[in-house]
Amino acid sequence: MPRMRLAKTKKSAKKRFKITASGKISYRKSGRRHLLGHKSAKRKRQLGKPAVISETHTHMITESLPFDHRA
Repeated sequence: MPRMRLAKTKKSAKKRFKITASGKISYRKSGRRHLLGHKSAKRKRQLGKPAVISETHTHMITESLPFDHRA
């Protein structure tokens, strides 16, 4: 009897997204690595805060993450 093929974790999604304790998906915003001299302090401060994925797109990311994160 052949074994059922399991879906693999997408390594890129694993590195970019984190599941919070409440089940939301957070990620780091881009634009905070280099070329910071011309960006305003407010903009850099806002980029430092983690963002949360909207409920509309969570199913796309949870399909790419390991099985224990699926609802």
